[in-house]
Amino acid sequence: MGSHVYETMATSNDLLIKQRSVIEFLAAEGCSAANIHARMKTVYGEMCISDCAVRKWVRIFKGENPRETILRDRKCSGRPLSASFTAHREKVDCMIKANRMDGQTKGNCR
Repeated sequence: MGSHVYETMATSNDLLIKQRSVIEFLAAEGCSAANIHARMKTVYGEMCISDCAVRKWVRIFKGENPRETILRDRKCSGRPLSASFTAHREKVDCMIKANRMDGQTKGNCR
């Protein structure tokens, strides 16, 4: 099975979930992170996650019950998905209008 099979994946997120599943399985069998990455590199090729990411996931999966493992990224606080708020939009529109009016009074010098 070559890496060309994985070039037709729907999304990169799907590929990440699949690779995490492989890491979980091989880590449960006792394989080292280096061995897991080498094996994955032969299958996934350029689409393989980094060796650093493999080590991170091996650490996460070690000691966890495989029935309780969550492969998807957990939601976390931080930057909002969208920074478009009505109040901000109105302020920016007001600033643009003020700038245009200011330019008209100065003879539209730019």
